[in-house]
Amino acid sequence: MDIKILTYCLAVLCLLNFSSCNSNKQQENTEEEKEPAFTTIYLIGDSTMTDYTIDYDIGKDYMKTRYPKTGWGQVFQPFLSSDSLKQLTNLIKTDSALVDDRAKGGRSTRTFFQEGRWRAVYENLKKDDIVIMQFGHNDASKDQTDRYVNIEGYKEFLRLYVSQTREKGAIPIILTPVARNYPWKDGVLNDVHGDYDKAPKDVAKELQVLLIDLNKKSRDFFTKKVPTFCD
Repeated sequence: MDIKILTYCLAVLCLLNFSSCNSNKQQENTEEEKEPAFTTIYLIGDSTMTDYTIDYDIGKDYMKTRYPKTGWGQVFQPFLSSDSLKQLTNLIKTDSALVDDRAKGGRSTRTFFQEGRWRAVYENLKKDDIVIMQFGHNDASKDQTDRYVNIEGYKEFLRLYVSQTREKGAIPIILTPVARNYPWKDGVLNDVHGDYDKAPKDVAKELQVLLIDLNKKSRDFFTKKVPTFCD
């Protein structure tokens, strides 16, 4: 799958979904409070979201060891230009936004928490920051017990991330797991995530959280692009 196309697709989807959402209730600042200079957008998830250039393999050159492997979060920052932010004023109150990509390959909702990765995000969260969470690929790896999480556990960790994000006055956004490049049938990319696609939707509905159905949207996008790829 072409990461440029995926990133473009995701950025457009984010703009469409963000701009259609109701803004959170605003709290008046006291005279002592200062408006933050920028909004931090934290990305938590797995390899499909990670940034491979930021010390992913300590001491190793990304261009020699990982390139062209790229997580979509790695190239997300350029889409948060000033022109784009003008369309997100009901979500982002500052003039600029900084992507802080904490995603890491091989992590499930459980291992991301157990390794202290979520704690590092939580401790730095400030009011009106954004946490975009996308898991599922590794949670569903039943044959890999070091990362596997059953459906109920998967939902519970998503609830934890949502509730603790809100504790800080920040905004959680849940993504369904991005599509895998299989299975294809009759030129259509089909779903492979099953219940791990449904669970984030259930949690989003239960807790009234913003949701981007990245699984469906990415499958639809690439299915539409099949003729282009085959030319």
